[in-house]
Amino acid sequence: MNTNPDPSRREAQQATQGARELIELLEVLWERGRDMVSSTPVSASQLRVLYSLDREEGISLRTLGGLLGSAPPSVSRMCDRLEALGFVQRLPSPVSRRQLELHLTAHGKAYLRDLRAQREEALLAVIAGMSAASRKALLRGLTGFQEALEESGAPMASSRQDTPLKDVSSA
Repeated sequence: MNTNPDPSRREAQQATQGARELIELLEVLWERGRDMVSSTPVSASQLRVLYSLDREEGISLRTLGGLLGSAPPSVSRMCDRLEALGFVQRLPSPVSRRQLELHLTAHGKAYLRDLRAQREEALLAVIAGMSAASRKALLRGLTGFQEALEESGAPMASSRQDTPLKDVSSA
């Protein structure tokens, strides 16, 4: 009886563990970036709402709930809070008088722009310290991960397709 998993399974497990550890480190960097951008308290769930609205401008609460996998009442409460912060606005739908569309405000867009810039700066500081070969390998790995995610049909897989991964080997 062979108790060792086959090499490809073992490699997948090692890659999974490495990815989990990396994600945990990125979460720490992400929180630092969020703290540096604004003193406005935005939870991780509310940030997911902002990202979703950035990708799918003008969607309904129902559609947003489907993207987030959340119940309409909780999505509505999150949008209430974000609206109170000035990040989101609800506007009447041009298609149906009974529906409202969700939009990021200029303040919400600026928050995301600043947050992304802060996070990219933190990543760049780390990636710039990598060798060119390591950066190329990272890019290949991230590209492969993104392709596998898109092929899986995961809800967030279509996110930001207007900004595909770029070659960072010369960075």
